[in-house]
Amino acid sequence: MKGGAAACSRPLPRGLCGLGVPAVCQELFKGWGLIRKEDRHLSLLELTWAVAGAVILTKSCQTASIATANASAQGRSHVDAQVQTEAPVPVSVQPLSRYDVPRLAAFLRRVEAMVIRELNKNWQSHAFDGFEVNWTEQQQMVSCLYTLGYPPAQAQGLHVTGISWNSTGSVVACAYGRLDHGDWSTLKSFVCAWNLDRRGLSPRQPSAVVEVPSAVLCLAFHPTQPSHVAGGLYSGEVLVWDLSRPEDPLLWRTGLTDDTHTDPVSQVVWLPEPGHSHRFQVLSVATDGKVLLWRGVGAGQLRLTEGFALVMQQLPRSTKLKKHSRGETEVGATAVAFSSFDPRLFILGTEGGFPLKCSLAAGEAALTRMPSSVPLRAPAQFTFSPHGGPVYSVSCSPFHRNLFLSAGTDGHVHLYSMLQAPPLTSLQLSLKYLFAVRWSPVRPLVFAAASGEGDVLLFDLQKSSQKPTVLIKQTQDESPVYCLEFNSQQTQLLAAGDAQGTVKVWQLSTEFVEQGPREAEDLDRLAAEVAT
Repeated sequence: MKGGAAACSRPLPRGLCGLGVPAVCQELFKGWGLIRKEDRHLSLLELTWAVAGAVILTKSCQTASIATANASAQGRSHVDAQVQTEAPVPVSVQPLSRYDVPRLAAFLRRVEAMVIRELNKNWQSHAFDGFEVNWTEQQQMVSCLYTLGYPPAQAQGLHVTGISWNSTGSVVACAYGRLDHGDWSTLKSFVCAWNLDRRGLSPRQPSAVVEVPSAVLCLAFHPTQPSHVAGGLYSGEVLVWDLSRPEDPLLWRTGLTDDTHTDPVSQVVWLPEPGHSHRFQVLSVATDGKVLLWRGVGAGQLRLTEGFALVMQQLPRSTKLKKHSRGETEVGATAVAFSSFDPRLFILGTEGGFPLKCSLAAGEAALTRMPSSVPLRAPAQFTFSPHGGPVYSVSCSPFHRNLFLSAGTDGHVHLYSMLQAPPLTSLQLSLKYLFAVRWSPVRPLVFAAASGEGDVLLFDLQKSSQKPTVLIKQTQDESPVYCLEFNSQQTQLLAAGDAQGTVKVWQLSTEFVEQGPREAEDLDRLAAEVAT
């Protein structure tokens, strides 16, 4: 249909388009069967009634109720924005030719004397002495981080006789043996190591354990190989182990030959071979008076390359010496320390109580009948004033070429200059023995000592030259502390071993780790003093 009327779903019969509405309705209802042919003249009203009279059926159907629910969804939204930027302004550069160079030079000449004078005044001023800028949190107290031990060794009553940190500073190793009187040559012993950086560290379960057929009296980690460690035995042997090989850790050993020490080994040290900075030898000292240099060769052997012997008759008469306690001609060596400034120069501690300045370059033959596969030489060059008993430990300053410390059974620590026999100062730290002394690797005026009364003593000579700055109780029953070592890599750590078979790792306070102002100058002044 046209004219805006909606089209019917059923088309009208032909000829109805011109009829009125009633006629259309009649035709529709007639076609659908609602009116008869004879009723075609009914009016619209009549049709309505006719429809109303028809039978209408009502039906219903069942539908489910409409269910509604709310749900959230993460949608991504996009926003467009504009940013206003400014074009960079080019920097203008003035050519140097536009400056008045002569006037600038004249100005600098006029103010030079005044500026130098003020700088010198500031350099000599003490206004800011003691002032330090601290960028890290300060550690105020010395605290115990770890208490380490190996129960089988402690059950045998073994002592911790030596301690060493490896080259990375993460592993600490200890030697188990005995330092008191008795025949411990056949006593089974141990070398144990703990990796402090390992997750889940067990203080009673070392990360490496080596069984040794004789008591171990000393040990030292290799300077560059983190798993290699050398040890000296009560039997006189020197051994080298690789702790990374738990099934077969032994690398080299001296064996029991004419070259081997005949007395217990007091200390071992790694030294670079001459001309080969990456290759190292092991130096050992013992109470038989011999100082021996060993090199690892094939077949697991340490071969003697150089040897020295201490003979009483050849010691320099720099001071009055006591007669050797055993009446022997050989002088027993109890400790060794090498200079940080001259690789050939070293200090020996002796059973007679006097430190000796010695040199690896000595050429004089030693007057001894001790058997040896290499010629033995006399290394002593200078004799220092003695302690009141055997020297158990020596330590050279890493900050001054002429200073070293010694500790002995008289309970004293002596500070010596290599240029004179008497000590610069003598400190009585214990009424019993002092077994170890070590210079701090980071503080020029700080050192630590281990006493026979169970104490670790920390000295800061910048604060006091007479009494310790901190006294640490290592053992509650006052059993001796036999050894201690600073950690040169993690400088806040200090390890100490005692007669209970325990190694304690101490975290030092900040004052013992950070160098103070003018500390090196104070050390130089101390070294320049003349002993009275």
